[in-house]
Amino acid sequence: MRLNQLKGGAALSYLNIIFTNVIGLLLTPYIINSLGNSEYGLYTMIGALVGYLSVLDFGLNNTIIRFVAKFREEKNKKEEENFLAHSFIIYAVISTIIILLGIIVYPKIGEIYNKSLSPLELSKAKIMFAILIFNLSFSLPGGAFAGICSGYEEFILPKSIGILKYVVRAIIIFLILSQGGDSISMVILDTVLNLVIIGINSLIVFKKLNIKIKLHNFQKKLFKRILGFSIWLFVFALVHQLRWQFGQLILGVYFTTTVVAIYAVGITLGNYYGAFSSAIESVFLPRAMQMIVQNKKSEEITDMFIKISRIILLILLFILGEFILIGKEFINFWVGNEYSPAYYYALLIMIGLTPTLSQGFANNILEAKNHLSYRGKLILTLTILGVVASIFSAKYLGILQMIMATVLFILLERIIMIPYYIKKADLNMLRYYKEVSPLYLGLTVLIIVFVCGNIFLPEHNIYVVLGNMLGFLIMYILLFYILMTSYEKALVRSSLDRILIKFGIKLRK
Repeated sequence: MRLNQLKGGAALSYLNIIFTNVIGLLLTPYIINSLGNSEYGLYTMIGALVGYLSVLDFGLNNTIIRFVAKFREEKNKKEEENFLAHSFIIYAVISTIIILLGIIVYPKIGEIYNKSLSPLELSKAKIMFAILIFNLSFSLPGGAFAGICSGYEEFILPKSIGILKYVVRAIIIFLILSQGGDSISMVILDTVLNLVIIGINSLIVFKKLNIKIKLHNFQKKLFKRILGFSIWLFVFALVHQLRWQFGQLILGVYFTTTVVAIYAVGITLGNYYGAFSSAIESVFLPRAMQMIVQNKKSEEITDMFIKISRIILLILLFILGEFILIGKEFINFWVGNEYSPAYYYALLIMIGLTPTLSQGFANNILEAKNHLSYRGKLILTLTILGVVASIFSAKYLGILQMIMATVLFILLERIIMIPYYIKKADLNMLRYYKEVSPLYLGLTVLIIVFVCGNIFLPEHNIYVVLGNMLGFLIMYILLFYILMTSYEKALVRSSLDRILIKFGIKLRK
């Protein structure tokens, strides 16, 4: 049952990503054309502002996954019920704080953006801010139900509902904007859909999983234990906001909302890229917890780390390679020539994120072992330095340099974390880099071949773009199949078999 949930969860995670990315790619230009560059920039900027309050979740969602998985493995229902009761008390406090902060920040919006926004834009910004604060005050505690499902490795139903949500959202947004709706309408829609999803996930938790939330006894030590663990997850969430959303706030102060919109497109593509790794990583957090509870040996943990990392890299490097070759033409076709700088923004983000995304399971191990403080302090320090460098770069150098500063500190964190993974996560990092380096080298060779080949072409037209796209696909499959391990090849063959069987085709053994 667990194995089916893991396989189904990973498959549905990727189906979810395909749906959300494809829908996002189709819907984004329609939203930009319907709202206009200025209002789209306003929409993303206010979303980024409210996003900072979302870090007040304090990492409780992942804390719930970890502790629920632990209590489940130990078959300790009473402690699980008591833990969940304490978690929801903390969530009640968090929601109250969010509403109070919203009340404080609301009248300050005009002061912050009075130089860059028109009176109409300021009015819309305030309305969207108020709705999003309301949304956040219930969506954070509501996310606990999704965390409980993950802790029980119940992935299939919640993720199926998540896919349905994105499809329904896309259809309704199309209808709303076709009837003259604006950014405020989109914010209201997202709020309503969040309420519906929270209601459905709560039914899964209470009816299907038969989970109870009961305060057996009030424990100050448990509060400290929960907050002591989740504080570092809060730091990681804060870091994410500082890295990718703070730029929109900076640009909103120094530049117009149109500039913010171009930057937002680059960030959006970077987020789509990151989603492909999180699909696998999110499914394996409970498994990491189980490996630690069962005292698995260092070699077994390293084996799992390398398997997951290589699978993630096989996917990420293909996307990165295709984007390097045809990304600029894709953006011009997708949202228009005025958004062409977003290609360089997205490319830098993708390059910087690849090592971090592919090593997500190492962080899962640290999380399962409760060894998060070192990375939390490190990543927060480097991110603050990166933010300072980004502010300077945005003001005096340019947007591209601002992103370069952020990426530089991301890569620096990866280098500094190597000895800590060896010491605290029991990972053989030398063996890890030995086994993943051929994948990086393979992509580098392919990119050089295609870039050199394009130099000799007289012009770049649609046929060249399609040729690059298909040619890279074919060459990538051929080269990387040679580089695959026997486990990866067996995984590919079994996946193909299942797909072909669905169409009534059975391959010969």
